[in-house]
This record gives sequence, C-alpha cells and structure tokens, in this order.
Amino acid sequence: MSAELRHVPVLRDRVIALLAPALSNPGSVLVDATVGLGGHAELALQTFPALTLIGLDRDESALTHSRERLAPFGERVNLVHAVYDEMPTVLKALGYSHVQGVLFDLGVSSMQLDEADRGFSYSKDAPLDMRMDQNRGATAADVVNTYSVDEITRVLRQYGEEKFARRIAQRIVSQREVQPFANSARLVDVIRDAIPAPARRTGGNPAKRSFQALRIEVNDELGALRRALPAALESLSIGGRIVVMSYQSLEDAMVKQVLRAATTVDLPYDLPFIPEHAAAHFSLLTRGAEKASAEEIEMNPRAASVRVRAAERVAA
Repeated sequence: MSAELRHVPVLRDRVIALLAPALSNPGSVLVDATVGLGGHAELALQTFPALTLIGLDRDESALTHSRERLAPFGERVNLVHAVYDEMPTVLKALGYSHVQGVLFDLGVSSMQLDEADRGFSYSKDAPLDMRMDQNRGATAADVVNTYSVDEITRVLRQYGEEKFARRIAQRIVSQREVQPFANSARLVDVIRDAIPAPARRTGGNPAKRSFQALRIEVNDELGALRRALPAALESLSIGGRIVVMSYQSLEDAMVKQVLRAATTVDLPYDLPFIPEHAAAHFSLLTRGAEKASAEEIEMNPRAASVRVRAAERVAA
C-alpha cells in the first residue's frame, strides 16, 4: 500500500485510550463502523492482542485497502460491505449479541477526496458521482438534474447550512435546462456565480458547503447515523464504550443529542434518590466535544475539524 493510503488516522492515540478499558479483556470485540483504510483498526488490533475486529464500510474500494492492511491479523478480522446502520444485521449474522466497543469515524475519507473520478472534491473536475457505495443509489448528478428548486434549496440549506441556497438552486435549475450537469467543474462555476461577490471573498471555496450538502444527500449520511447511533448503544455490553468522531456541525449535534439522552435521567430535581430502574444506562467519557491539539493539526490538517464524543455503558 502506498504511503498516502497508509496515512496516520486522526486522534489515533486518544481514540485508543478512550476504548482501552473496554477492549483489554480476552474475547473483546470492536466494531469499527467506518473502517475506511484501516488505520484505527490496525492500531486497535496491535494494542489489544486478543481483540476481534468487525469492520464495516459501504465503500468497496476502502474495504479492498483495509483488507490488505489488516491481512496480518488473520481470523481476528471480519470485514463487511455494509452501511453502519446495518450493524444489528451484521452482528446477528456473525453470531454476536453484544460487543465491547464501537467506533465511528464519520464523513468523507482522504482516499475518497483524492480519487478524482469519485466526484467528492470541488477542487478537481470529475463526474458528479459522490456515492460512497458506487454500486447503488442516485448520484449527485441525479440530484442536481432532477430535484426541483425547492428540493435543492432544502438540501443545500439543511445539509450545507448555505445561506444562498435558493439563489444557487435557481441557478442550477436554470443552467441544467441549457445542458444537464455531468461534471463537478461546471457545477462549481454555477455555484460561484450564484453567490454575491462580497460573500465569495471569504470562507474558502464558495462551493464547499454545497458539495458537502450534496454528498450528505446522496449517501443519506445523517439518516444512516440517526438509525445507527441507538443501535450501536444497544449493542454494547456493560462496560462497553462508544467513540464517535464528527467533522461537521450537523453530525456532532446529532451525536451530542443521542449521547445526552442516553446519559440523562429525566426525574424531578428534588427527588431524594434515583430509583435503580430509572438510572441512566450510559455515562459520558468526554466533557463536551474534544478537539485535536495544535500539534496534531499541524501534522494532520484533516484533524482541524474533528469533534470527539464518547460514552460507556454502566447498566443493562
């Protein structure tokens, strides 16, 4: 595997430290719900010699690379082509009722951004695909060429937090009548032209938010995460831990909401004690969202936007 593909995963040491108490015992199982190129998985398998890893990914190209990277660990590794909201089905098929750790490293991977023909990057001209699983589902081209102005506006506003969403949507629909969109460069130009000049002077590439929104829509990222998080919590044994790494505010807000609900007891404030049946089943391991240090960001720029939250199951 090339040096580029053997990149150092974000916050590798901190992630392993958060998972360590749950993975140190023989027979422990870690679900890497977004195994990607296998960086976190490899370190976990090296750190915990008795650990079994179940790695999920919807991207078959990523699975090919992680399969090569993790081959030395033999039968300790089970790699499955699946989206993380399919975790309960995967665990049942493999014969596991509970696991000791679950890791989510969300968002688009560096490999997906670097492969020009995938269409994820607004800085490289490529076919408008953006599917993490290239064998199923609608592409970004399908979205921009078939959605109405209102639907495109919703996507850009909801998933990209783009304040010029309607202007962009109107321009896209107008321009696709001239010629359907097929490649990213033309879409970038249309988005740039739809945004007022003063707003284009700050905040980086004007297409960044729109491309994020289209990617989330194409892959149903937030819908899958909304389904996956409760299932992941339910899969943990007592003492089991979940670690979630988010790279944009919508993901992090959802993770925060789910973990807060799982670790909060909704009882009258003046109750003298908490009944055992009403106690929270999970405890937070992080105070708020942890961020990468300046040193790590300098070595690994992708870490600049990461937010890490974690929790432990403390009761059945």
